[in-house]
Amino acid sequence: MRNINARRIVDSARARELHVAAEGRLLARAAPVVGSAPRGLQRLGLDTRRDGLLYVPVDYEPSRPAPLVLMLHGAGGSAQHGLHPFQGLANRYGLILLAPDSRDSTWDVILGEYGPDVRFIERALTQTLGRYAVDPERIAVGGFSDGASYALSLGLINGDLFGFITAFSPGFMAPTRRQGLPRVYISHGTQDEVLPIDHCSRRIVPPLKRAGYDVRYHEFDGPHTVPAEIAREAADWFLLDTLPPSD
Repeated sequence: MRNINARRIVDSARARELHVAAEGRLLARAAPVVGSAPRGLQRLGLDTRRDGLLYVPVDYEPSRPAPLVLMLHGAGGSAQHGLHPFQGLANRYGLILLAPDSRDSTWDVILGEYGPDVRFIERALTQTLGRYAVDPERIAVGGFSDGASYALSLGLINGDLFGFITAFSPGFMAPTRRQGLPRVYISHGTQDEVLPIDHCSRRIVPPLKRAGYDVRYHEFDGPHTVPAEIAREAADWFLLDTLPPSD
């Protein structure tokens, strides 16, 4: 009987985990940490096939909780691609960057529904927040292309975790629900032939603004990319609050 009850408890916990993931919900939260942990670039060590990367700035100190950005790569990419927009800025801004690999060629909801990627991101966040002191008021989710679409979607669903969303050239958003009012930064190239701006960001931004989100929107003359100046602007917007509001 004891084994049966234990199995029922495990099955119930598993069912709840699957249900939460199917809604795109993330439950990991920042908490006080004890002791030091490695700095610099490191693998997550959570999967042997598709894993991810963590970058911790060289001057990180547990006594000073750091801002954290969950960075999501585009279709067919990897954690290294996910890190790219902010990796060169991490030491300057004191950013912890967490970049998981998607479980498949791109993120789960783009292939059908939320599930495997949400569960893996939950593990990655739980591990990182358990090892590093993170400022709970400065947690962002960001990405490029498919990663931007996924960042927008997860960010709107989990606005109680992410106060900020940085979406570089998103294609769409698909929140199952909305929680909180995270601030949103969106950029898009007017010459983008992969995700044309008229069908993507120009359709995404107006309903966000109508719904009451604080949106900083920057169109630039260029293709499907994240120019260095756009990445710097997004980092300034996230951490320094020095940018004037967009029109």
